[in-house]
Amino acid sequence: MRHKNIIFYFTDQQRWDTCGCFGQPLDITPNLDQLAREGVKFDNAFTPQPVCGPCRALFQTGKYPTETGCFRNNVMLPEGVKTLADYLEEAGYETAYIGKWHLASQGETDQPPVVDHTVTAIPGQLRGGYTGYWRAADVLEFTSHGYDGYVFDENDCRVDFRGYRADCINDMALAFLDGYTGEKPFFMTISQIEPHHQNDHGHYEGPEGSREKFKDFVLPGDLEALGGNAAEEYPDYLGQCASLDENLGRLMEKLKEKGLYDNTVILFASDHGSHFKTRNRDSHLNGGDDYKRSCHDGCLHVPLVIAGGPYRGGAAVEELVSTASLPKTILALAGVNVGDAMIGEDLLDVVEKKDPDRPNEVFAQISESRVGRCIRTPRYTYSVYAPGLNGFRVPAADVYADDFLYDMEKDPCQLNNVVADPVYADVKAKLRVRLLHWIQKAEGVCPSIVDGV
Repeated sequence: MRHKNIIFYFTDQQRWDTCGCFGQPLDITPNLDQLAREGVKFDNAFTPQPVCGPCRALFQTGKYPTETGCFRNNVMLPEGVKTLADYLEEAGYETAYIGKWHLASQGETDQPPVVDHTVTAIPGQLRGGYTGYWRAADVLEFTSHGYDGYVFDENDCRVDFRGYRADCINDMALAFLDGYTGEKPFFMTISQIEPHHQNDHGHYEGPEGSREKFKDFVLPGDLEALGGNAAEEYPDYLGQCASLDENLGRLMEKLKEKGLYDNTVILFASDHGSHFKTRNRDSHLNGGDDYKRSCHDGCLHVPLVIAGGPYRGGAAVEELVSTASLPKTILALAGVNVGDAMIGEDLLDVVEKKDPDRPNEVFAQISESRVGRCIRTPRYTYSVYAPGLNGFRVPAADVYADDFLYDMEKDPCQLNNVVADPVYADVKAKLRVRLLHWIQKAEGVCPSIVDGV
């Protein structure tokens, strides 16, 4: 039987609560909402690493950033790691990659890169095994703004675009479908940079008119309580999310026009969320931050919808899942069983509730703002940090200390840190044991965790 075509459509820095199917009151994502009604939505999906480069490295390798060495931005994918594209091309898939790559330059954060493809063509050997259609820039926010910019094709030729960036990146995906011959099933990644802020301008750049169109926004509870810069930036942020959804709709229509929709599985997710400068303002900060790099839900909780193939029926999965499982899940759709060669689980097993003893919790590694680790359960978030260690310099530690503990049953916006509250001593002790189990499993070491300092 011919395997399904697969599209991985992922966004950059998009909170889960921007989407109607996850509670957004404004009409921001009608197409994703429709996809959720057709497929499966994961109400509690969390990123395993809320930084762009590390998360992308995990998506391509199915390995934790501490294993690949890609624990921060400006680290290249290591040679010799078998990637998602390698597996899929071996399985007979045609591959295509469009948008932001962020895995082909190397250097220290405060120094010029020693290998620098941030604004130049990415050599074939640094494309993670993708040998087909290629329209990408290593750091797309360096080669473009909200409007206008450029990427490079598979022949290293610069491809300029004019117009709103999310539209133009999506146009390149539509062009691939227009040229698709159908000889092989395809796997296409559309790596949009929206709704990431535009670094050199220091703002979220929505389509023109966003500020007026979304002026009646309602801030999520954490942003309303903590301030940051959300009140100023949120209308453009929502404009970016709405544009992404419009382009998802255009993609769905193109698939239908080409007779491909019923034989294609679409996975929609984001690499991480945004806390809008409300977090990482405490004394434990050791590194730097702007909008992510934290174990709070504003950073970790992301949208995840899968539709097509076995993902049917409008199901809502309440169990906690990690997007670390996406590589293994994608390969399972292609008929490839990688076993323990990749972390995570086949998310179809969660949908079908195949393991009644599955632990309902997720784990994340935090870098750049601190050296941190955390565990998220349905009720609690428990996070630790490494005192005195810079999150840009060091990937892991031998000793961690309490950072925060939230009881989301009483404090859903994560505003009251109870990590030192004696009432929660037993809860913290149990979460420590579970967190150490995850660290041992992910990193092969067993550090110690001490009371906060």
